[in-house]
Amino acid sequence: MKIALITDTHWGARNDSAVFLDYFTRFHDEVFFPYLEENDIKTVIHLGDIVDRRKYINYVTLRRLKDKFITPIIERGIDLHVTVGNHDVPYKNTNEINSMKELFDQHQVHFYDSPSTQTFDGTDILLMPWINNSNYPAALEAMKQTSATLMMGHLEIAGMFMMRGMTNEHGMDMDMFKKFEMVFSGHFHHRNFNENIYYLGCPYEITWSDYKDPKGFHVFDTETRELEFVQNPFAMFHKIYYHDEGKSLADFTERDYSEFANTYVKVVKQNVNNPYWFDLMLDEIYKAEPANIQIVEDVVNLSIDDDDLIDEAEDTITILSKYIDAMSEDIPKKRLDNLMRTLYNEAIHLEV
Repeated sequence: MKIALITDTHWGARNDSAVFLDYFTRFHDEVFFPYLEENDIKTVIHLGDIVDRRKYINYVTLRRLKDKFITPIIERGIDLHVTVGNHDVPYKNTNEINSMKELFDQHQVHFYDSPSTQTFDGTDILLMPWINNSNYPAALEAMKQTSATLMMGHLEIAGMFMMRGMTNEHGMDMDMFKKFEMVFSGHFHHRNFNENIYYLGCPYEITWSDYKDPKGFHVFDTETRELEFVQNPFAMFHKIYYHDEGKSLADFTERDYSEFANTYVKVVKQNVNNPYWFDLMLDEIYKAEPANIQIVEDVVNLSIDDDDLIDEAEDTITILSKYIDAMSEDIPKKRLDNLMRTLYNEAIHLEV
């Protein structure tokens, strides 16, 4: 049996941005559901954070979630199972109130706010929601007592990557999951694997830290234990590196910029010998109607060392790490770097 695994869809992300709602919708309309139909997949397990805001939901976002995810699931006769994630609950110490329970009928969507072992075509899988203070003992007991060798849920496991280059140092120890043949989890948006633990990552780009980080969903075969990655071909974040040395005007004005429509574009000025050409290129980009354009210099000197120039075109966390690495040796760099990465990760998910 093949099961589609998707996680961290975060409907309503970026303050219920219409641009991101359209981007999320495109993935579901043109990638996710067509693949399920073509491969006759009738079971989907969502590993948490189906919505983005913890305390409320925007009506427009809710309508889009229903029209573009829940209704297509029901109309296709797909069996949907959802483990509650930390963004699906308003309180940090309980899953009792959660988005799935408040928004959807249990008969249409199977959701789990407490541990539950379910059988899929003869294969037992322990479905584990977000673990907090109130359900921690029950979660450990379920892991101990279950007959399942597979576990899927929304977990915070120390030693796994939260994003590229950012290791999580909090949460449960990896050794606690050695009983299981395979453990699949949502929560961290970067796909990464370590022994029997698989973080599946989010299906699309949500912040600049996702730039060029492969996104999509997975298909798991319960018989062969094979995990197939289905990549999302659509990107939200783009970078254009401008340098006109050895170029002609046509190189900039005759390029197809249509892929930047309704996306975020960062234009990096590397070598501008002809400002007029640069302005013409910007005009062409604007004609494509991107959602956001940033223009940055290729490098800025932060007065740390002559050789330690930081590329402003890099993502924020890389810039912070390089700056910390250039600091004096008597500073606990690793601790400071981990602290800044943790604060950054929390900041990009703050509700405004």
